[in-house]
Amino acid sequence: MSESVSKTKIFGQHDDATIRQIETCVAAGGERGVLCADGHKGYAQPIGGVVAYKDKISLSGVGFDIACGNLAILTDIKCEQIADKIDKIMDDVVRDISFGIGRKSKTKVDHELFDDPAWSLQPMRGLKSTAAEQLGTVGGGNHYVDLFADEQERIWVGVHFGSRGLGHKTATHFLKAAGGTDGMDVPPTVVDERSTIGEDYLAGMHLAGRYAYAGREAVARHVVRGILGANIVEEVHNHHNFAWREKHNGDEYWVVRKGATPAFSGQKGFVGGSMGDDAVIIEGIDSPVSREALFSTVHGAGRIMSRTQAKGKFVRVGNKRIRKDGLVRHDEMMKWLQDRHVVLRGGDLDEAPQAYRRLPDVLRAHEGTIRVLHTLRPFGVAMAGRDIVDPYKD
Repeated sequence: MSESVSKTKIFGQHDDATIRQIETCVAAGGERGVLCADGHKGYAQPIGGVVAYKDKISLSGVGFDIACGNLAILTDIKCEQIADKIDKIMDDVVRDISFGIGRKSKTKVDHELFDDPAWSLQPMRGLKSTAAEQLGTVGGGNHYVDLFADEQERIWVGVHFGSRGLGHKTATHFLKAAGGTDGMDVPPTVVDERSTIGEDYLAGMHLAGRYAYAGREAVARHVVRGILGANIVEEVHNHHNFAWREKHNGDEYWVVRKGATPAFSGQKGFVGGSMGDDAVIIEGIDSPVSREALFSTVHGAGRIMSRTQAKGKFVRVGNKRIRKDGLVRHDEMMKWLQDRHVVLRGGDLDEAPQAYRRLPDVLRAHEGTIRVLHTLRPFGVAMAGRDIVDPYKD
């Protein structure tokens, strides 16, 4: 067994390429690694991968969608109060909230984060006006606004997205400045936290983190108050693409999580399934295996098909571009949603449940590190439409 493997805790079953990725990350200056059960191959570091560094930060590990994360809000209304209005509610969601790439928010969101001194750094200073216009937009890919009911038929609003163009352009700038190589099968770009690049990157990362929190709060709170006419009872909010300064077994590390939810003892998290699948509210517990996991858990169900495998891609035949069919059929996806009484706005085959693992399976692999507090049944799903191409790489 190699030294990198001995430092890595692996949950669930994975292909060799994903395991090689986490091994490569640990070998490139990492002290310890974790691969969560929803893991799959990513750019330089696998999604579901966690690496702890001493005095270093991995730009590749945090990734292009800095501070992508989940927010779930428990409301004070029950399913029966809105069941007959769900179609109109979902129409209002896509009317009021901008989905897709490069979109401006339909409502200006003022926030104190725009007074943060980190905006004076490059490249953030050139991104401030665009970021202000995009705050409160959702994006494409697997980013969503969903409505759920829990075991008591209480309504939850859940959202999943990150720091939008601000995070993507910040990551791109620092990866280039650090001499990083773009691509899947490349070593991670790791810099010293005390270097100029390291210090500036951390300032930019934390700014993107504040921005992502503010965006998710703006969207989810508008759905709760402005569309449902409800009140907020509880909020469960986490990044899952980020780096935190943490102490483990008496030592301090930069713990870089890409597609992994922090799950310290007593800490709650919101973990979504695939489109139309149940989601959960979880809570971390303290145990020997939790400490091996660096108090990290899954962020979702985890892909088993790439986007192009699921929905196909365009190929050139002579002078024509023809769509090559993928492995998921539209009628299968729609039947799944109809059987579960889910109202869908937007979405495409690359986000179909057939392209993902089942969430209960990946949660089972993390038994002894988390407990499930609530299971959330989706009945309204809003995502970007099928013609939206997602440039964010994680």
